[in-house]
Amino acid sequence: MDFVVSFVDAVNNVLWGWLLLFLLCGTGIYYTFRLRFIQVRKFRYAFKRLLGNASLHGESADKTGMSSFQALTTAIAAQVGTGNVAGAATAIAAGGPGAIFWMWLSAFFGMATNYSEAVLALKYKETNEVGETVGGPAYYIRAAFKGVFGKALAVFFCVAIILACGFMGNMVQSNSIGSACEAAFGLNSVHVGIFVAVLAGFIFIGGTQRIARVTEKLVPIMAVLYVLGCLVVICANITAIPEAFKTIFVMAFSPESAGGGALGITIQKAMRFGVARGLFSNEAGMGSTPHAHALAKVKHPDDQGVMAMIAVFIDTFVVLTCTALVIVVTGTWTSGLTGTALAQSAFGTVFGSFGNTFIAICLFFFAFSTIISWYFFGEVNVKALLGTKFVKFYAIIALGFIVLGSSLKVDLVWNISDMFNGLMVLPNLLALLALSGVVVAIAKSKESEK
Repeated sequence: MDFVVSFVDAVNNVLWGWLLLFLLCGTGIYYTFRLRFIQVRKFRYAFKRLLGNASLHGESADKTGMSSFQALTTAIAAQVGTGNVAGAATAIAAGGPGAIFWMWLSAFFGMATNYSEAVLALKYKETNEVGETVGGPAYYIRAAFKGVFGKALAVFFCVAIILACGFMGNMVQSNSIGSACEAAFGLNSVHVGIFVAVLAGFIFIGGTQRIARVTEKLVPIMAVLYVLGCLVVICANITAIPEAFKTIFVMAFSPESAGGGALGITIQKAMRFGVARGLFSNEAGMGSTPHAHALAKVKHPDDQGVMAMIAVFIDTFVVLTCTALVIVVTGTWTSGLTGTALAQSAFGTVFGSFGNTFIAICLFFFAFSTIISWYFFGEVNVKALLGTKFVKFYAIIALGFIVLGSSLKVDLVWNISDMFNGLMVLPNLLALLALSGVVVAIAKSKESEK
C-alpha cells in the first residue's frame, strides 16, 4: 500500500505540478488565437442562445440526442461540483486571493478549448448498434490518429475516464455528501450513501432521457439558489468589495505587499493553485463534457460550441467567483481553515449556524449532479469500449462505489481519481491539437453563413 501511495503521489506531482497546467493553458491560448478570440467575439451570441434555449421542460431526449440546453446542463452538472465550494476555498487558502485572478485567466482561455471539444464531439459523433447517438474524445481521437495508434489512444482514454469519473470520482462525490450531511444533520453517512445510490440508480435506469430531464431542472435551480446565498453574504459586506478586488489583483502579482508573505504565499503558489483548481472545476480540455455536447440537436456544430463556452463562464466566472468573493470579503481566508470548513466559516459570518446547513445542502446538490453526469460520461465510454450489453454491469459497480465511498476516508481514492483525470487529458489534448484545422474550418463555415 505504501508503494501505491508513493507511486500515485509521484505521478500526480508530475501531471499536476506543471505539465498539465502548461499543456491545458497552452492549448487554450493556441485555440484562442487560432479562433481569433472566439470567446470574446461570440460571447453575446452565445448568451443569446443560452437565454433562447433555456427551459426546465424542454423537448424529451431520445436515442438520437438531447436538446441544446439539456446537453449544456448535463455538462454544467459535471463542471459545477464540490470543486466550486471546497476547491475554490482550498485554492485561496493555499495560494491566497491572488489565485482567483489565475482562475479567471485559465478559464478565459479554457472557453476556447471547450468550444473546440464540443465542435469535434459533434463533428465525429456516431450511431451505435442500438441506434443511440454517441460521441466524445474516444471518437475524435480515432479520427485524428488512424490505425493502431489511434485505437490504442482511444482505449487508453476510455479506461481512464471510466475509472476516474464512473468509479473513483463518484466514490469521493458520495463521500462529500455523506460527510456534509453527517456534520450538518447528524445523519449516518452510510445511510446517506445508500439513499444517494438508490436515487442515482433510479436516474441511471432511465438512461440518457432521464438524465437529460433531471439535469435541465436540477442545474439551473441549484446554481441560482447557491448564487443567491453568496450574494446575501457579499451584500452584507458590500463595503469590503472594492478592497477585495484590490487584494485579488495585488496578490496575483505581489503577495508580499498585501501581507501574503507572512502566510508563505508566493506568486508561484497563487498561479499554481489558481490555474489548477480553475481547470479542475471547469474541466476545459479534460475530455469529459464533450460527451454531453455530442448529443445536442443543433443545425451546426458551432451552435453548441458557443454553448460549451458559456458552460465554462458559468462555472468559473459566476459560481466559483461567488464562492471566492464570499471568502475574501468576509476576511476568513486568513483563518487557517481550508476546503469545506473555510467555506462554512465564511457563510457562518452572516448566516450563523445555518451556514453549515446551507453548505451541506448545496454540496449535496452539487455532488449529486456531478455523480449523474460523471456516470453518464463513463457509460458512453463503456459503450465505446465494450458495447451496450455491459452498461448494466457498469451501473451496478458504479452504484456500489457510491455506497462504499460515503463512509470511507478516501484520500488515496481521490488521489487515484486525480491521476486518471490527468492521464485522460493527454490523449484528448493530442487529438485537439491534431484536429485544430478542422475546428477552425467549422468555425469559419458558420461565419460564412451570415
